[in-house]
Amino acid sequence: MSDHEVPITGPLCQLIAGFRHELERLGYRRRPAEAHVALLADLSQWLERQGVRAAELTTERVGEFLDDRRRRDHARLVTEKGAGPLLGYLRREGVIPGPSRPRPRSPMDRLVDRYHHYLLSQRGLAPAVVSSYEASTRLFLTAVGAESCDLATLSAADVSSYVVTEASRRSVRNLVPALRSFLRFAHIEGLTTLPLSQAVPTAVRWSESGLPVALAPTEVARLVASCDRRRAVGRRDYAILVMLVRLGLRAGEVAGLTLEDIDWHAGELVVHGKGPRQERLPLPADVGEAVASYLRRGRPPTDSRAVFVRSIAPIGPLSATGVTWIVYNACDRGGITRVGAHCLRHTVASELLASGGSLAEVGQLLRHRRAGTSAIYAKLDVRSLGWLARPWPGSEA
Repeated sequence: MSDHEVPITGPLCQLIAGFRHELERLGYRRRPAEAHVALLADLSQWLERQGVRAAELTTERVGEFLDDRRRRDHARLVTEKGAGPLLGYLRREGVIPGPSRPRPRSPMDRLVDRYHHYLLSQRGLAPAVVSSYEASTRLFLTAVGAESCDLATLSAADVSSYVVTEASRRSVRNLVPALRSFLRFAHIEGLTTLPLSQAVPTAVRWSESGLPVALAPTEVARLVASCDRRRAVGRRDYAILVMLVRLGLRAGEVAGLTLEDIDWHAGELVVHGKGPRQERLPLPADVGEAVASYLRRGRPPTDSRAVFVRSIAPIGPLSATGVTWIVYNACDRGGITRVGAHCLRHTVASELLASGGSLAEVGQLLRHRRAGTSAIYAKLDVRSLGWLARPWPGSEA
């Protein structure tokens, strides 16, 4: 008997109609939606066989059901991720409780929570960087035996020894700044009597050693032209690519745009940059036309306020990774070596310099906090750099 022929019996059968409506709201097409409805029917029938009432359904029992489903050789919807739409619906309906409550907070948990708040509110770091720093902090506290967060006896030797040991296991590129950040925080909080961040060894990093990778104008044209704008997904991808190559936005900034961020009357765009920064940019006419075309004739119905959403169910905001894959796929279609979304940011800077723009203007367009960040693009202006070159000793001037 196939999934679609499973009889709808058992204690959850009254939820079928509501679940169908939920799947329709999430943008599922008929066949995938029926597969998820069949999963609910299978769960209801399994509860009936087990003699379990709907009120007795728990997260643990759902796990037992999925294990049993795998043993019955079902090939699809056999993991918690696959059953996500169903589990989310059952939680919203109050049939099963939310995720298990976390264990009691340990001293390390409480310290990391304070560090988390410090990184967001005081340092203004992006959530992804904050998560990375938190993970590094937990590893450090565990390695030096400071799970109780008593750092009074921590010494410079402990810090340098930890870095040397970890350097043999993983890259120090992220380890060193994360550790320095936490030790500065610990000193500010009075957890350490000495500024131990100064004891973190400096890692060799050949910064600014290469040239920023940028696409040629012909490659940019092929990239954008690769989108089939007769289709909804093509109109979405075209709008995203035009936004990347015209405004130099980061992938996360494109993914984070909401409908409220576009001021159509003023012709402006609010960009949510790194950390808590919000900046207003002019909305070029071609970018506005591409986005408007997608919103009118490409964006699927959804409750999400994100400008760009997924084209397949469950319909929801597009992630930064999704934006990057749109660039990858466009490269494949255009016969271009794959580059990420950040390469298009470099391309914008390169084109501005080639047209006579200054480094200050590059920094303004790309919204750099420091002038030094824009200095990397000076190496792209080979003609101007030629004036700085000195003749080789013994050669003709």
